Amino acid sequence: MKLVSIVVPCYNEEEVLPLFYDEIIKVTNQMKQTHSELEFEFLFIDDGSKDKTLEGFRKLADIDERVRFISFSRNFGKEAGMFAGLKNSKGDYVVVMDADLQHPPSFLPEMYEYVKNGDYDCATTRRVSRKGESKIRSWFARKFYSIMNKISQTEIVDGAQDFRFMTRQMVDAILSMNEYNRFSKGIFSWVGFKVKYMEYENVERAAGTTAWSFWGLFKYSLEGIMAFSTAPLAIASLLGIISCVISFICAIIVVFKTVFFGEDVSGFPTIMCAIFLVGGLQLFCMGILGQYLAKAYLETKSRPIYIARETDEIYRNKKSENKSESVK
Repeated sequence: MKLVSIVVPCYNEEEVLPLFYDEIIKVTNQMKQTHSELEFEFLFIDDGSKDKTLEGFRKLADIDERVRFISFSRNFGKEAGMFAGLKNSKGDYVVVMDADLQHPPSFLPEMYEYVKNGDYDCATTRRVSRKGESKIRSWFARKFYSIMNKISQTEIVDGAQDFRFMTRQMVDAILSMNEYNRFSKGIFSWVGFKVKYMEYENVERAAGTTAWSFWGLFKYSLEGIMAFSTAPLAIASLLGIISCVISFICAIIVVFKTVFFGEDVSGFPTIMCAIFLVGGLQLFCMGILGQYLAKAYLETKSRPIYIARETDEIYRNKKSENKSESVK
C-alpha cells in the first residue's frame, strides 16, 4: 500500500472547510477505485486562526480517523504551516494544497499519474491567467518573477503554485533545509528534482476571504529576494560607485566653470544637494545591509519555526479520558 498525505495549511477557513472536505473525499474515493494501492491521510494545520477553524478540525477528526491536525499557539505564517505539515506527514507521497479550493482537488488523479512511475518527482500547477485579481496586483506579481529570475540562480516559474504532489524523497530534501526564514517557492526550485508543470486558469475562492493583503505579498516577495539572491548587496556597492563618479564629475564641472568662465560657485544649494544625495544613498545601502543582517540574526537564534498548542493525538486522548471518567 502507498500512503498519500494531504497537507492543508489553514488560517480562518471556517466557512470553506466543509466544502473542501467534501470535495477532497469525493476525489480521493475516486482515486481509490482506480488505484487500490492508495491510502490517504488528511493533515490540517491551524495557523493560529481566530475563527472556528480548529473546531472544524475536531469535528472532522470525530467522523474520520484519517483526519489529523496540528494547531499552532499563534499565527506563524503559511510557510511555518507548510513546514509543519511536511515534517509531520507520514506518506510515501505528500500533497500540499490550500483549503479555499483555488487548488482544485480534481487535479490529484492526474498528478499521481505523473509521479507514480518515477518519471517525475513532483507534479504542480501553474496559473496561466490571474483572472479575479486586480491589475495592479497582477502586474507586481509578474514583475516579481521577472526580477527574481534575473538576480537569482534559482529559477522560479511564473505562476507556479504551492499546490504540489511530491515523492517522499523530495519532501525529505525540502525538510533538510530547516532555515527559519523560509520561502517555499524558492526552496521547491532549489532542491531540484524533476517537476511536471500543469497549466490551469485561475480559480476564485469558494468561500471566505483571503488573508493575503497587498502589503503582505510585498513583504513576502522581499523575503524571497533576500533568501535566494545577494544581488541587493551588489546593488548597494554599485550605487556607492555611481555616487562617487557623479561627485567627481560635478567637482570637475565646478572647477572648469570657475577657472575658465569665472562663475561663482553657489555654496548653500550645492552643499545641500550633495548632502542629500550622499546621505540618501548611504541610508539606502545601510537599509539593505540591515535587512540581510536581520535575517542572519534571526537564524542564529535557532528559534523553532512553529509551536504546536494542540494536535489530533492530544484531542483524541483527552476525549478518551473524558469518556473513561464518565463511565466511572
